[in-house]
Amino acid sequence: MNLADALDIHARARPTHPALVEGPRHITYAEVARSVRGLASRLLALPPEAPVGVCLRDTAEHVLVLYALARAGRAILPMDARWTEAEKQNVAGHFGASLVLLEPDMACLPGLPCTTVAELAGWPAREVAFPREEAVPLVLSLSSGTTRRPKGPLVTHGQFLARFRTHWINLGLNARDRFLCATPLYFGGGRTFAMSVLFSGGTVAMCPPPAAPEAIVGAIAAHGITSLFLVPTQLRRLLALPDQALAPMRRLRLLFSSGAPLSREERVEIAARLCPEFFEYYASTEGGGVSLLTPADIAAHGESVGRPVFGVEVEVVDEDGRALPPGETGLLRYRGPGCATSYHRDPEASAEAFRDGWFYPGDLASLDDEGFVTLRGRRKDMIIRAGINIHPADVEAALNAHPAVGESAVVAWPSREFGEEIAAFVRLSAPAGAEELLSFARARLPRPKWPRAVFVVEDLPRNAGGKVLKRELAARLPHLP
Repeated sequence: MNLADALDIHARARPTHPALVEGPRHITYAEVARSVRGLASRLLALPPEAPVGVCLRDTAEHVLVLYALARAGRAILPMDARWTEAEKQNVAGHFGASLVLLEPDMACLPGLPCTTVAELAGWPAREVAFPREEAVPLVLSLSSGTTRRPKGPLVTHGQFLARFRTHWINLGLNARDRFLCATPLYFGGGRTFAMSVLFSGGTVAMCPPPAAPEAIVGAIAAHGITSLFLVPTQLRRLLALPDQALAPMRRLRLLFSSGAPLSREERVEIAARLCPEFFEYYASTEGGGVSLLTPADIAAHGESVGRPVFGVEVEVVDEDGRALPPGETGLLRYRGPGCATSYHRDPEASAEAFRDGWFYPGDLASLDDEGFVTLRGRRKDMIIRAGINIHPADVEAALNAHPAVGESAVVAWPSREFGEEIAAFVRLSAPAGAEELLSFARARLPRPKWPRAVFVVEDLPRNAGGKVLKRELAARLPHLP
């Protein structure tokens, strides 16, 4: 089926039910289905083999465009409205966009056809059948790089439907939900969960980022929100509020996070102070959901990212693809019906990441005998000091145990003597000195894992999904003698 078929089903079954809420504006399922079909009939004029760039702000119209492209069988090419013109040009040009949809106040990209949603609505409609095969591409799910070579697979309607199933089975998202969309629609999580709730017949209320933590809590109370997805950065900002201000959070039926891992202490505090029904969802743009840490598992397995979700197989293997015993650290790989099979227009990257039916996300992990997955860091972030492999996550865990540390990020520091040294960047939540933090970490780590230095920073650089950009931190390091 075409994912947009669900909108027609809901429009017939309960036409007046609110699908999208934006401030005082309520858009019913009847209105959504009509708008989506109208826009889709105009998008059919575009070649089916080329994606359409969606460079829009986080509005209800953005969500309508996503489903209109799905209805028309034209692949979505997500583009962050906050990117520079060069970044937009790079992504749209690399993937051969047939059109870029922009806001009225944005300049057209040189050499690329551009239009606005309002102008698109004035194009002539085409009265032909919409594609309904599950192999039709839905989205070019970008995983990295706007100034470098962009990378992303073409994920199909069928693969996305498999991802939606895990939302129903493992998270319980359904037609009764009132979901707050508070992360960028460009970002995989924000886009996927908004589309999933609409597919299920629930209500999506818009709370465009960057929303202050007080604004998120206010929107939860104002719209009777039942479910909420946030990235770790947003959760940390909410934890800075007093308990009284967080009262509406505790009435949520479901709070879940993805995009970057949290520490055990953070998971415990989120469940205690924000919402007892807190889930951490480990996922990727290439493969969708991988594993889920449930509220019942936080106490005993709070250092992990949970167990595999419905239909997903997970293994930890060595460099030759041999499965490792429980507890050993190696390369994480997984496969399932929602997983892509290659990167679009990138055979070299595809050969590295997609092998023998498995996807290798580049994460190091261990798997225990109960099936719990514990992330040990990124393979590319591994530090090799004097021939010893050091997982940044181990050093970060030691630093994060200090009561004044809000968050830390550990990177390799090129060294003539040891090959690589260990540098730690720390965001504080209370006053502390770099030397104090260095001594604290060294007291909890074996000597080979001692940081060479700790750098206190105001904040850590992040991408739209909340992941720390370690390459930017590494670029700040001075040269070692």
